[in-house]
Amino acid sequence: MEPTRQELIDALQALRQEADQDKARLAEMLALHQQLRQELDERCREVEVACEDRCQAAADLQLAELIIANSPAVLFRRLAAKEPRARKMVYVSPNISRFGYTAEDFLNGRIMYRDIIHPEDWDRTLKEIRDFEVAGIETYNQVYRIVTAGGAPRWVEDRTTVVTDSETGQRYHQGIVIDIHRRKEAEDQIHKSEEKYRRIVETTGEGFLLMDQDMRIVDVNNAFCRMLARTPDAVLGQTPSDLAPPEARRFIASHREGLRQGEYQEFESAFLARDGRSVPVLFHCGVLRDDAGAVIGNMAFVTNLSLQKKALELAGEVQRSLLPGRAPRVEGLDIAGRNVSCDEIGGDYFDYLLPGEAPRGPFTVVVGDITGHGVDAALLMTTARAFLRMRASQPGNMIDIISALNRHLAKDVHATGRFMTLYYLTVNAQRDAVEWVRAGHDPAWLYDPGTKRFEELKGPGMALGVEAGYAFQACTRAGLQPGQVLAIGTDGIWEARSADGEMFGRERFLDVIRRNADRSAAVILDRVFQAHD
Repeated sequence: MEPTRQELIDALQALRQEADQDKARLAEMLALHQQLRQELDERCREVEVACEDRCQAAADLQLAELIIANSPAVLFRRLAAKEPRARKMVYVSPNISRFGYTAEDFLNGRIMYRDIIHPEDWDRTLKEIRDFEVAGIETYNQVYRIVTAGGAPRWVEDRTTVVTDSETGQRYHQGIVIDIHRRKEAEDQIHKSEEKYRRIVETTGEGFLLMDQDMRIVDVNNAFCRMLARTPDAVLGQTPSDLAPPEARRFIASHREGLRQGEYQEFESAFLARDGRSVPVLFHCGVLRDDAGAVIGNMAFVTNLSLQKKALELAGEVQRSLLPGRAPRVEGLDIAGRNVSCDEIGGDYFDYLLPGEAPRGPFTVVVGDITGHGVDAALLMTTARAFLRMRASQPGNMIDIISALNRHLAKDVHATGRFMTLYYLTVNAQRDAVEWVRAGHDPAWLYDPGTKRFEELKGPGMALGVEAGYAFQACTRAGLQPGQVLAIGTDGIWEARSADGEMFGRERFLDVIRRNADRSAAVILDRVFQAHD
C-alpha cells in the first residue's frame, strides 16, 4: 500500500534532519581538515627548519673538525678525580695525532696524559695543579713540555677549566693544549739575543739611554750612570734635557723634532754630573720601530768627550798662540783682527806681515780658510802658516809667495780632497794703494764714508792646493783716502747662525761697518761680534 501523505511528510522531515546532521558533520570534518592542514604546514615548516639547522650544524661541525684538525690546539675533557691515575680521558680531539698519538690511545686508557709529560716538567706541573686546587682556582694556564710518540720534546700551553656536568653532576677538567714549540723556540732565541745585546750595552764604555716617545728615559746602562756619578733611580723618568746644564737644554730639545720624524741625530752637547760638573758628550740618537714600522721609542749612545775636549783645548791654545796676539802699530793705519773658532780648533787663519824695520813700509794682512773643521784642518792651517811666513821672508813678490804656497799645499792635500782659500793684501808704503792676490777667498770690502758705498776688491784666483801649476794674478786699487775702511773675513762671519737658526748674513755685517765707520778699527770689530750675540 502506498504511504500516506503524512507518512511522506514525516519521511521527508527525517531526511532533512539527516541532511542537516550530515552538513554539520561535514562542516566539522572541513574544520578538522583545515586544522590538520595548518598543523601539517606548521610541522613541515618546523621539519624544514630543523633540517636546515641540522644541515648547518653538520656543516659547522665539519668545518669545526677541519679547523681543529689543522689547529695547533688539541681539545680534551677528562674526569676531575683526585687520584691522577683516575683522571681518565672522556674526549680527545683527533688532531692529537700531531704528536704521534691517536685519540683512542687515551680514551681506552692505554695511555694516560700524565705519561706523555716530559719527566723534567712532571713534578713542577703536578705541584702547580695542586696549588691551584688548594687555592680554589678553577681556570688556569700551564706551560710545559710533552714527549711525542717519536720521543721528541714539544712545548705546549695547557689552558684548563674545571666544569660540572649539569645532568650528571660529574666534574671534569676540560680545555685545550696548544702546540707552542716554534713560538717557544723563537722566544728563547729572542731572549738569548736580548741577553747578548744587554751584556753588550752593559759592558760598553759608552753611555746608553732608552727613551719612550716622550723622550723620558726608561732604561740606562751603568756606563752612563758612572759618567754623571748618578744612580739609575736618579736618571730613570728624566729627559736628556732635564739632565743637561741650562745652556745645553734648548740645544738638546731642538733635536727632538728630528727624532720624531725618524731622523738619525749626531751632535755634541753636555750633561750635568751630580757634583755640578758639566760633562761634554757626543750623542748618537736613533728611533726604535716595531715590526710594522711604527715608532715605539728612541735610543741614544752617549760618548764622554771630557778627555778629547781637554786635548782639543790644549791644541786650541797652541793654535791661538800662532795667531797674532794684538794688532801691530803701523804708521798711517788703524788695525784690528780677531779669530773666534766655533770649535776648539779649526782651519781659519789670519796673520800680519811687516817686512823690514821701516815704520812706514808696506803692510800685509793674510786671511785664510781651510775646508772642514777639527784637528786635520788645524794641522793643515799650521803648516800653511809656517810655510807662508818662511816664504814671505825670502825675495819675491806676492805672486811668487802664493804660487810657492800653492805648490806646497797641492802635495800635502792631494789625496785628501781638502783645499785652502786665501786673501793676501798689501797696503803700500804711501798708504794710497793696495795690491792683492785672491785665491778662491771671499773678496775684501773697501768702504768710503764720504760716498757711503762699498767696493768689492775682487779678482781671479783658484783655491790653494787644487792645481799645483795654477798661475795667480795680482790686482791693484789706487786712490785710497783717509777714513776709508778695509774689511777682510771668512764665511764663518756671515754664515754664523743664531740659536733660532737665523743666518747672520753679509748685509748685516756690512751694515755694522757702515754705522761704525767713524769709530776705531777695534770698536768696529767689537761691534761685529756684538751683533752676532
